[in-house]
Amino acid sequence: MQLIELQNIKHHYGKISVLDDLTLQIEDNQLTCLLGSSGSGKTTILRLIAGLETPKQGQIIIDNKIVTKDNRIIISPEDRSVGFIFQDLALWPHFTVYKNIAFGLQESKANNIQETIFEMLDFFDLREHAQKYPHQLSGGQKQLVAISRSLVLQPKILLMDEPLASLDVKLKRKILEHIKSLKEHFDLTIIYVTHDHKEAFEIADKIVVLNEGKIEESGTVEQIKRSKNNYVNYFLEY
Repeated sequence: MQLIELQNIKHHYGKISVLDDLTLQIEDNQLTCLLGSSGSGKTTILRLIAGLETPKQGQIIIDNKIVTKDNRIIISPEDRSVGFIFQDLALWPHFTVYKNIAFGLQESKANNIQETIFEMLDFFDLREHAQKYPHQLSGGQKQLVAISRSLVLQPKILLMDEPLASLDVKLKRKILEHIKSLKEHFDLTIIYVTHDHKEAFEIADKIVVLNEGKIEESGTVEQIKRSKNNYVNYFLEY
């Protein structure tokens, strides 16, 4: 089932065009990787879906509801059930791991907040680090705290903007294993941005290759590997 659709999206910053009449469908409970070089429009797509920006033209549909249409917000970002993990993680340095994860729940009236947080800590093997601060954690542990903080709000959609860019190969592989498990365990639709085709090949159900604001190719890992598109082949070799 189709969960997200971007229809004829155009977006620019000043005179610089970022997305050029882009149309994209994202299936429910699918892990889709947006793959492309810097400036190809990957992060902009995430920001538009999350409602952090509005397109200059076109509309965005989430769960059969129009959320944005021609530079107008129809449904606010907080009502889209979208979690966003930024490249810099944006952890609160003066909060412990526990408080970082709990931050998004501060407005919640649920009675089992503590239980929910400890379930998340246990899932990511972070309980023993609950009272540590971000500067006391490894790079991989920081990634898991950022993921936990988003998931504790129970979003339907998780957006991840090059979350592993600063990690070494060994840590990347470990965190990728966690990310692959999220989709089924939390019933999530994940959109994962990367410029590293090896990451995309390892975790994606579907890959969308972007170039200068346009989709060059989309398909399964095997379809992308067999692509006849000159740009796709050049990008993957590079």
